[in-house]
Amino acid sequence: MHQEEMQETQPMRKISVGKVVINIGVGKSGEPLEKAKHALEELTGREPSVRGAKNTVRDFNIHKGEPIGAMVTLRREPAVKFLRNVLAANRNIVKTSSFDNYGNTSIGIHEHIDIPGTKYNPEIGIFGMDVSISLTRPGYRIAKKRNRNRIGKLHRITKQEAIEFFKEQYGAETT
Repeated sequence: MHQEEMQETQPMRKISVGKVVINIGVGKSGEPLEKAKHALEELTGREPSVRGAKNTVRDFNIHKGEPIGAMVTLRREPAVKFLRNVLAANRNIVKTSSFDNYGNTSIGIHEHIDIPGTKYNPEIGIFGMDVSISLTRPGYRIAKKRNRNRIGKLHRITKQEAIEFFKEQYGAETT
């Protein structure tokens, strides 16, 4: 039985987009961080949360806990819509090396104005960003509950299944 046939007959095998996390790391607090937050808010329509530095780096004058990045998490329909735009910005090409063995992938965007529907705003400037996509299946919620259980090995999303999902759902090509 092929993967497509199995997904049609077994609804618990259906793969979907769990969440899309968009991250802009600017490396310093202040005005650049505020501009990055405005860029994320324009792109997603959500208020971004600020992320602090994990360690102190004296060479770059960064202190532990200092805000140096902004991120937004999208789920359900907004995540799927944003993912389509991100793939269009990358000409529907995803590297096979960017997939991990658990159904996750990351895509880098050099300039946020490459995303369709985004116009250049001179007050904000241009930012690069990292987009991380997490795929799920029904039943993955048990790993998040209070009495955690593991997801069975056969129920996890493999690298090949994730690549096939992107090809079928989004018409993405892999290199």
